[in-house]
Amino acid sequence: MLEDLGSSNGTFLGGPGAGEPVTQAALACDEPLRVGHTVLALLRDGGPILERARLGPPWPFATLSAPFARELGRLERIAASTLPLLLLGETGTGKEVLARAVHERSGRPGPFVAVNCGALPANLVEAHLFGHLRGAFSGAVRDEPGFVRGAHDGTLFLDEIGDLPPLAQASLLRVLQEGEVTPVGAFRPVKVDARVVSATHHPLLERVASGAFRSDLLARLAGFSFQVPPLRQRRLDVGELLASFCRAGGAVRELRLDAALTLLAHEYPMNVRQLQQAITAAALLADDGVVRLADLPASFAEPDAAAPLDAAGALDDADAALRDEIAERLRANGNNLTHVAREMGKARQQVQRWVKRFGLKAR
Repeated sequence: MLEDLGSSNGTFLGGPGAGEPVTQAALACDEPLRVGHTVLALLRDGGPILERARLGPPWPFATLSAPFARELGRLERIAASTLPLLLLGETGTGKEVLARAVHERSGRPGPFVAVNCGALPANLVEAHLFGHLRGAFSGAVRDEPGFVRGAHDGTLFLDEIGDLPPLAQASLLRVLQEGEVTPVGAFRPVKVDARVVSATHHPLLERVASGAFRSDLLARLAGFSFQVPPLRQRRLDVGELLASFCRAGGAVRELRLDAALTLLAHEYPMNVRQLQQAITAAALLADDGVVRLADLPASFAEPDAAAPLDAAGALDDADAALRDEIAERLRANGNNLTHVAREMGKARQQVQRWVKRFGLKAR
């Protein structure tokens, strides 16, 4: 239970964007509340978070999400191995940041080589990946090692692996199976030792079912699969991310309350990348290093605008069930948001966010 004993600045449930101050209310775990200018949260499970802090600076970054903290602990143990790693998650969640952290933790002496498979020219995919000999095709004026050999003794990060054409998939499978690569125009394979980390926002199992992606290649790539959650599922991390971006840029001296609360309340359909770009742009526009609401992108200044459900615009089974439950409760309570929040034991602001996200109506 939360009780305000007459504070001067007031206590607000729902944290950013909360309306009237409260004197007494039930607290919902993992949901923000605001005391004056300070945003707090009662964590459902602080154990994994405290354990990571006890061991030193959390690798590769801090989080207030207990499930994510547990998974990062598992990923850290995998990082030092040579096991192929598959990173799954929406665009902008930080998959390449994790891949670089895995490479650094692995201790491999070679370089980290990042390749966007979706950006490779369709007719030169294999030449770029596996290299080529001079004269192998028109324009091949010299021998090139290719990205795979360029990552020898290091880590090859294949971003958007789901976009790799079928022919290149077969050649990549041989690299993983045999530890060798045959450059375009060559007849003998060349040995190569590269740890492969791949990433995609595509549902690869669906691509396997449709025949667009090889099941045997997926089995090789997914020595260990790691799901990177969208920022909306770890909203309490926005504060830590903001602090790290401000420290890294060095141009932000202060975040005014209205700007900070708006950043905390946003849905972030494009995830961490969207937050980073927003604070970078705001820092350039700010006077004397003080970021105000007017310095944020226009999309942030429109809190009533509905955010996309996710990158694909679709709901998973859990979200669909939640939407149906809220819709039913709204009908039973005459669309009264406060009554629905009380029935669900949730902060009104959280239910309001769900209503907006699912395109429902309430009062």
